Amino acid sequence: MITKNATTSFLINELISKRWSSRLFDPTKDVERVKIYSICEAARWAPSCFGDEPWRFIILDKNHNPEDYNNGFSCLGEWNQKWVKNAPVLIIAISDTKFRKKRNENKWAGFDTGAACENIYLQAVSLNLIAHPMAGFDVDKARTGFNIPLDFIPMAMIAIGYQSDNMSLVEQEFQTSEQSERTRRPIGENFFDGQWGQGIL
Repeated sequence: MITKNATTSFLINELISKRWSSRLFDPTKDVERVKIYSICEAARWAPSCFGDEPWRFIILDKNHNPEDYNNGFSCLGEWNQKWVKNAPVLIIAISDTKFRKKRNENKWAGFDTGAACENIYLQAVSLNLIAHPMAGFDVDKARTGFNIPLDFIPMAMIAIGYQSDNMSLVEQEFQTSEQSERTRRPIGENFFDGQWGQGIL
């Protein structure tokens, strides 16, 4: 397994440090259903505005229902299909644009759905799985193919599975990123102290 723990300036939780978006999925290992349920449970406990839980997730398990999985796979862009083909589970993350009770606009739905997605990524790490979110998919095709109502926005697709150590499973164009060091901008570039643009460090 390729580990790329973050080189941090300050101590952070180990799950956050270990999480990264590998493309090197093991096509021979299915994800156990209990682990899929555990991932769903982690997302369920994310925070949300008024506790509205605006997220919806469609779970596409190649082993459990290959027809649905293939339907989801066909929504991905060609570039993503090159490596996602080895991932046994896909998840479509969807955001409800309106609050449940009054169906008035929920401006924070995307923010809250993102929080639930982060819980998915971290829970996957805790289960020795990898999770790779993607924006490269056909939203309209996903909406039609899975009967997603117009009030709901497909936000991302997430590939889930076990990591392989066989680099030949991904094409050459992906091998460099699989092995390269993880980096982030300095804290002071994105985190401000009291006023816009005034770096906290």
